[in-house]
Amino acid sequence: MAGNEVHAERAAETARELIAPVETDIIDLLQGLVRVRSVSVPPGGAESGAQNLLHHMLNSHGVDSELYDVGFIEESGHRLLRSERHYRGRPNLIAKMPGTGGGRSILFSGHMDTVTAPGAWSHGAFSGDMLDGRLYGRGAWDMKGGLAAHFGVLLALKGAGKSLRGDVLAESVVDEEWAGGGGTLAARLRGITTDACIITECTNLEILRASRGGYFFDIIARAGDPSAYFSKEEVLSPAVPMGRVLAWIDDWRKRRREVDTGETYRDFPDPAPVQVLALEANRFDPETPWSTPTEAKVRVYFQYLPHEDVEAEAAELRASFDEFCAADPFFSRFPPEWRPVVDPPLEGHELAADHPFTKTLSSAAGAALGRRVPVTASEWPCDAFINQREFGIPTLLLGPKGAGAHNVDEYVEVESVLDTTRALLAAAILWCGADF
Repeated sequence: MAGNEVHAERAAETARELIAPVETDIIDLLQGLVRVRSVSVPPGGAESGAQNLLHHMLNSHGVDSELYDVGFIEESGHRLLRSERHYRGRPNLIAKMPGTGGGRSILFSGHMDTVTAPGAWSHGAFSGDMLDGRLYGRGAWDMKGGLAAHFGVLLALKGAGKSLRGDVLAESVVDEEWAGGGGTLAARLRGITTDACIITECTNLEILRASRGGYFFDIIARAGDPSAYFSKEEVLSPAVPMGRVLAWIDDWRKRRREVDTGETYRDFPDPAPVQVLALEANRFDPETPWSTPTEAKVRVYFQYLPHEDVEAEAAELRASFDEFCAADPFFSRFPPEWRPVVDPPLEGHELAADHPFTKTLSSAAGAALGRRVPVTASEWPCDAFINQREFGIPTLLLGPKGAGAHNVDEYVEVESVLDTTRALLAAAILWCGADF
């Protein structure tokens, strides 16, 4: 074996030994977190109960942790602040295992908030039921499994009475869902920085070194007089011309398939997706009277690659739409509203394949899992760009296996949570250094 492989194998074996005594505690933590609702719906969120549970559990194991309110960012004036959101009364959590000195530091990061849980679930949305190696519930995979894994690293180190040379930090942040980022922004503005970061999102035990940006916007068309429905006047409906807007969106979808993919997204069949998230005029429910709608709207989601200037691309998109409207007989008469849903838009991020941290995590995860771990790119945006682009922290993603994120019957594979913990601790040993 080459020297690096020997070091990785030793780190992985040490990680397995240290984690074995706390495996039950890690799964108990995961189940407890899933059973506590931490749903966020903009402009607010209800993460406090789950953050308090995590705080008490860590303290009961002798791991020092701190809760702090993120409301201070409302006065920060930072360019990434979402001014329409409410942050006061929403706590982040940070825990730290100080190093003995002379090593690099590492941060494990993840979000406690989840999306809502509509629909008919086979297992209760907040049951935490375990069946056939899967743990079910909203947030089980996205991303309380990752949280349990990375705080499990601290439980293992504390339980064994071990410290690495560099500091090991773990955090649980709020306001990531719905294209948030407020919790991560608060953590960095508070001065919590390290030499590298792993976000334990639901990656199916793959290492993601890049993520896409995202621009969300609504187009709202209005026309007509509601009183004209039963009259001799012309009944104008924006629903029909909205079909031409959909054609404009589809044209852009085709154009985006021809974009320069860069290196990390080269093998993606649809590297820069354009998606219609919602379309509405009148409703189909039986209590809605039959009438011609006076408003029609569509919500659109453009994803952008790490090397693209998202704000410049969004400006080009808006100019294209204005040109479309000027040439359209309906929209030139009734100009529609263009309303950004997330402002400023999300940015992408990318860490080089040959970066020392990418190599470290790849070696550690491969040794811990006993196989080659793919190093690829994310299908979705996340907070990584805040850490790396805005605050200069090299950031990768690695998390457990599961399915159903943002849908019914979400679950995480329990053993994969423990596999994630082993990979994370092995990476920390290699990155931070150890004297044991």
